[in-house]
Amino acid sequence: MAYRSQNSNSLGADVRSIRKSRGITLIDMSENLGRSVGWMSQVERDISAPSINELREISNILNVPLSIFFGQAETDAAEAGRVVRKDTRRKIGTGSNGLIEELLSPDLTDDFEVIHSVFQPGAVLKEFITRPTQEVGYIISGRLTVWIGDQKFDLNAGDSFRVREEPHKWANPHLEKAVVIWVIAPPVY
Repeated sequence: MAYRSQNSNSLGADVRSIRKSRGITLIDMSENLGRSVGWMSQVERDISAPSINELREISNILNVPLSIFFGQAETDAAEAGRVVRKDTRRKIGTGSNGLIEELLSPDLTDDFEVIHSVFQPGAVLKEFITRPTQEVGYIISGRLTVWIGDQKFDLNAGDSFRVREEPHKWANPHLEKAVVIWVIAPPVY
């Protein structure tokens, strides 16, 4: 059974955008998948639809959660690619570490992505991560602790921070959730 996104015009564009942001060529992608360059090109142009297993392989190669390719709600044709309504945000990730994320950007075809992140009380990223990105976070509500390199920052509503290809991690040791708008360039999801 082939997978086709609910908004079939964006699956291929999302795959292409993420692939390019990772510096992966169509040839590299095709070789890693064991498929032809032509097939991969057709996937990116929404002519061919990958099976769920192929989509899983694509997400592994691109190092993104499989969920990024799901959950695209139907939108008004005049708003597609321009407006994201609150109830049509695309869910990102698993939420397993107490972090619930939704894509605020209409798709992943820009040079950056905007994420709505909710850090549940007790949520923690235990290990540092380093990504080839520039990121800015703005605390809408609650409090969040962020480590950037060897520095620890206790942030409150209204505070913002930046990470530039540095090891970082976060925690919400507080009793209330923290809501953060996160801008990431290039897109990582």
